[in-house]
Amino acid sequence: MRISVFGLGYVGCVSAACLASMGHQVVGVDVNQAKVDLINDGRAPIVEERIGELVATSVAGGALRATTDAAQAVRDSEVSLVCVGTPSAPNGSLSTTFLERVAEQIGRSLAPGHVVVFRSTMLPGTCADLLVPILELSSGLRAGVDFGVAVNPEFLREGTSVRDFFAPPKTVIGESDEAAGDVVAALYDGLPGDVFRVPIPVAEMAKYADNAFHAVKIGFANELGAICQAMDLDSHRVMDVFLADRKLNISPAYLRPGFAFGGSCLPKDLRGLVYAARKADVSVPLLSHVLPANEAHLQRAFDLVTAAGRRRIGLFGLSFKPGTDDLRESPLVELAERLLGKGYDLRIYDANVTLSRLVGANRAYIAERLPHLGELLADSVDEVLRHAEVCVIGCADPTVLDALSRAGERRIVDLVRVPDAEAQRGRRDYTGIAW
Repeated sequence: MRISVFGLGYVGCVSAACLASMGHQVVGVDVNQAKVDLINDGRAPIVEERIGELVATSVAGGALRATTDAAQAVRDSEVSLVCVGTPSAPNGSLSTTFLERVAEQIGRSLAPGHVVVFRSTMLPGTCADLLVPILELSSGLRAGVDFGVAVNPEFLREGTSVRDFFAPPKTVIGESDEAAGDVVAALYDGLPGDVFRVPIPVAEMAKYADNAFHAVKIGFANELGAICQAMDLDSHRVMDVFLADRKLNISPAYLRPGFAFGGSCLPKDLRGLVYAARKADVSVPLLSHVLPANEAHLQRAFDLVTAAGRRRIGLFGLSFKPGTDDLRESPLVELAERLLGKGYDLRIYDANVTLSRLVGANRAYIAERLPHLGELLADSVDEVLRHAEVCVIGCADPTVLDALSRAGERRIVDLVRVPDAEAQRGRRDYTGIAW
């Protein structure tokens, strides 16, 4: 394909050189004449493994050139890749100045059938609410009809970006229409990794999800290392054991948004670890804020229930984990306690929780937190359903899911993401806690 790449920094230069090496005809566009001259001389404007050789070879073979003439570059191409920077403002907000400027430049020379692809990192809504209107206004054309728009975030790490381009962990394409998505997918034809074709805002958010998690992982490892050092332990030996667990630790486990965590292990052990760090004079701001973050999520659920403005509440599920009767530090018990404390008329159903079977620490915990549980527990799903004006779904028991089909006009607050949550999201009487 004939491709114009706007912005010849790390992302733009690597994308341009790699696409040219794959057989595409590429023209790089930048306002910096020095960068343009370097490219046209067969030299890379950045320091990066293999990039010098790729630029030199592609320029010599006629597959890559550079210019400051944005209008001509758009006219000479079928696809425009926008790779300009989106730096932070002092208050943390995203600067879209360069994106807006380039969108206007592209729009002025846009012809029907062209596809504009944004590689720059930007928050969800930026493309649809800001950039597409600029493109349409400056071109007089309609996105998704006369020209295509896509968001195609990059997952390139400085130092290994060429390797990352040719062996991506995944390819994400947010598309205005299927034809635009087909064009972007064709750019990377033959590269490994899963391809996700998703709505544009999902693609915008995907990059933030990755980078936020990478930052959390680094912070977690460093805080754990500081605690280990204070206890005279080799943190790398500890992490060797941690990393060997591919079932729970380095895996998809616990990474699906849902309700707050609880139980007899996670809260207790987090408190113990943070206390040990404090005792050793080790600052662990990330770990010390995990429980407050969990508490905020629980409060989020309470606010969703009370926002309905109805007094009779049906709670489906009570144990901290499906398939158990363990109520210790269950967030559902805490939610029930708060609702009762505010005077809500509550009924609860949990197929695994029977008051007569609760023993030991489990019974002692519930006696302290919900002393009148026996009066709140119902024997059947239908009993709770008849009582409820608001149904709070805290478990995915088949009988509970079946009851939802008979919920009628009742308000649904979903804490577990029921199987048809995607279809339910558009309903006025349904709210998911994190979707």
